[in-house]
Amino acid sequence: MAKEKPKADVYVALLFVAVGALLTGITFLAVELSRYGWELPAGS
Repeated sequence: MAKEKPKADVYVALLFVAVGALLTGITFLAVELSRYGWELPAGS
């Protein structure tokens, strides 16, 4: 009894859209903060 893989639906596509939007927002935030001399912390 081999089980079939579940098919991707519109919700999976929306998940990828949301992840892409998060990454884009983080990138633009880092670019905007760098204009003010902000740098990532070097670690603890």
